Parts: sequence; C-alpha cells; structure tokens
Amino acid sequence: MHPNIIKIQERIEPLRQKIINHKVYSAISEIEDLRVFMEHHIFAVWDFMSLLKALQTNLTCTTLPWFPVGNPVTRQLINEIVTGEESDVDTNGAIKSHFELYLDAMHQCGANTKPINIFLQELKNGRSFNEAFTKADVPAAAKDFVNATFETINSGKTHLQAASFTFGREDLIPNMFFSMINDLNSTQADKVSIFKYYLERHIEVDGDHHSHLALAMTEKLCEQNEAFWAEAEETTIQALQKRIDLWDAAYTEIVKNKVEA
Repeated sequence: MHPNIIKIQERIEPLRQKIINHKVYSAISEIEDLRVFMEHHIFAVWDFMSLLKALQTNLTCTTLPWFPVGNPVTRQLINEIVTGEESDVDTNGAIKSHFELYLDAMHQCGANTKPINIFLQELKNGRSFNEAFTKADVPAAAKDFVNATFETINSGKTHLQAASFTFGREDLIPNMFFSMINDLNSTQADKVSIFKYYLERHIEVDGDHHSHLALAMTEKLCEQNEAFWAEAEETTIQALQKRIDLWDAAYTEIVKNKVEA
C-alpha cells in the first residue's frame, strides 16, 4: 500500500473511532429513533451519489462526441464503482441505486421522505441549493454536510473528490448497530427488513470491493504529487468531521424526542 495512504489512514483514525463509537448508535432503540437517524442520513446517501457522479464526469467522457478521457485505469475504476452504486438490486431483484433502495427503506420504516423529495424537486426546477434547503426545511447539519461535499465537488479537483469519496464517506457502522437492527427485524421485519438489506449490501459491496477500487483510484490521482496528498488528507478530515456533526444532530433530535414523549 502507498505510504501516503497509510499516513492518511493513521491521521484520520481518531475521527473514525469517534464515528464508530458515536453515541447516536446507542440512542437508537425504537423505530421512532431509527426514523430520525434515516431522515438525517438520507442527505449523506444522496450527496455520496453526487460525489460519485462528479468523479465519473471528470474521469471519463460523458458528453458527445466521445473521446478517450483521462487515464484508462481510473476510468475503469470509477465506472465499476458507478455500476455497483447506481445499478444494484433490491430485495425483490429489481435494479435500483443505493439511494433509491434507502428511500424504500425509509418508506417501509415510516420515516419522513418529504424533505429529501422536496429538496430534489426544487433542484430539478432550477432552484439554488439554499432555496431548496429552505423550501424543504432540511436539518441544519444535513445542509452543512451537503454544502461541504459540494464545495469539494465544485473545486473540480479529482484528487480531492476521490479522497473524500474513499476516506471520508465510509459508513463506519459498529456491530452494536447491526445487532440493534437485527433485533428490530426479528420483531418488526415489516418495518426494517429493507434497511437491514441496505446495510448488508452496503457492507458487502461498498465496504469491501469498492473500498479497494477507491483506494487504487485515489493513489492513481495523487501519485507522486505531495501537495495533492496533503490536500487529500485535509479534505478527508473535513469530510469525517462533517459526518460527526451530522451524527451529533441526529442524536440531539432523538434524545429530544425521547424527553418529550
């Protein structure tokens, strides 16, 4: 493994541990708590897809007429990841993106999908991000999370996009969270079975094969440029901190709802 990859992994380990051990996971014990978590997390799922497509746009040819763009190795890496993320299968074998699968899980769970749907519709209608955030009443932490991601996207720097995708977007889900989901599924499968499947697919596809592809892509884009590696490290740290902030916000709302119940 490239020494700079190892350096980044060592630098971000404390932040990774904060995410793995975040108090939001232990706060989720009921369906109502899971709904709050999902209503925040869906924005991270969506802009993960946006980050992915930014990489594909910048590393391959997505316009006409077609020309060979960039390095063939990075083209192959990003196209393989896109296929898995944008065209996976749901519990019935139907082709769906991971974002659409997550929306299905939210519907089954009874989580509120209006904010994300209104937000996306407003963007489709040509509204600015700030206008769409306001119209959809998006949680402040989710708004900050998306804005930070799109700052990286709009930089146009593929090595930063790749670093954020590779190191900053890992959903580091602890075993205790899986145990809780399994417990809920054993008694309320009609509400959480799709989310359980989503987590399993995420770990199977994203957490294993795609993570190796993403590491190779980041290494290829940074190569021997030490300035690129330094920028990649800082972008990764910022992305992980935004994930912690998002989890903090979800935790605060979950606890607030419990107190008011």
